[in-house]
Amino acid sequence: MPESDLIDRLRLARTEGVGPVTYRRLLARFGDAARALEALPRLARAGGRADPPAIPAPDAARRELDHIAAVGGRIVTLGELDYPPLLALLDDAPPVLLVQGDMTCLAARAVALVGGRNASANGQRIAEDLGAGLAAAEITVVSGMARGIDAAAHRGALSAGRTIAVVAGGLDTPYPPEHTDLQRQIAASGAVVTEAPPGTVPLARHFPRRNRIIAGLTLGVVVVEAAPRSGSLITARLAAEAGREVMAVPGSPLDPRSRGGNDLLRQGATLVETAEDVLANLPERPTPGGALLFAGVATPDSRAGVSEPSPTPLAQSDSAADPSAALTQLLELLGPSPTAVDAVMRRCQLPAPAVMAALLELELAGRIETLPGGRVAVLTDPPV
Repeated sequence: MPESDLIDRLRLARTEGVGPVTYRRLLARFGDAARALEALPRLARAGGRADPPAIPAPDAARRELDHIAAVGGRIVTLGELDYPPLLALLDDAPPVLLVQGDMTCLAARAVALVGGRNASANGQRIAEDLGAGLAAAEITVVSGMARGIDAAAHRGALSAGRTIAVVAGGLDTPYPPEHTDLQRQIAASGAVVTEAPPGTVPLARHFPRRNRIIAGLTLGVVVVEAAPRSGSLITARLAAEAGREVMAVPGSPLDPRSRGGNDLLRQGATLVETAEDVLANLPERPTPGGALLFAGVATPDSRAGVSEPSPTPLAQSDSAADPSAALTQLLELLGPSPTAVDAVMRRCQLPAPAVMAALLELELAGRIETLPGGRVAVLTDPPV
């Protein structure tokens, strides 16, 4: 890819208000990142925003590329041949990935091993044994480089093969700090992956985004120890929604660290105890649509609303429609709870291209958020 195109894609990905779903829709609508960047101020104004969104300057993007190279990394963007093929299937696949290490392992058959930070000695031993057994079978082990189960899984895999660490911060900001050496070892034989710019210090809100990458890179997720409402269960839920196999190692009912994994088993996750169990239940490819294991999680009506049905702008898609009235109508139909785009289309009196164009304008104005699964929600604190 020419450097100018890479810089434009990086600038678009780092633009205020442009999330992964919107990034993909903008490229589908305008054909390339340069034209999308040029259109952003107009689209944001049409959505009701007074000031244009903050777009990084080309020099800022070049500095980020230089910083990535300085720490031994490289960048790959959604749509390139080197982009992980399973991850690209997600509606909210990261527009850009920053990678230290061997890019080829991102396309290998992989399993995620995840669990709690305050893991028991037995839990860590199980994770280490699973990591070693899977790596010996030429399966790449993916985890989040956190304390406890994650670190044990990585160390087990390093003893026999390759592993991928998906981190929530920048490549130059190892977290936790005591895993600086571990990150170096992983990058030497496998890969360290993030979507965060260099210098990013991990915050709580970054970890669910990291977890979707862990799930997206793999054919299945194994939960070793996880308390209820833990980040590991978020990873398992995201894996199930993406059609990936969800597995869990059973634990003692007397140990609260095992309750989350045991709950997964009650809800239909596959029980595994050894690497052979995992291999026996690992699919060749993701299951389209995925089976949700989690009570109370509704399947979106349709995933079709994520794609851009037409490049026609709202004002041109229906000459009889008043664009501002259309935006008002859509905002009245939406609320803070996610709503399927196709449900919005059925309720309003606008053609599909007009709805999609208006939703894009509202998101760039910071008034709504586009979510995976073709859903949208109103932001309660939009910019002025």
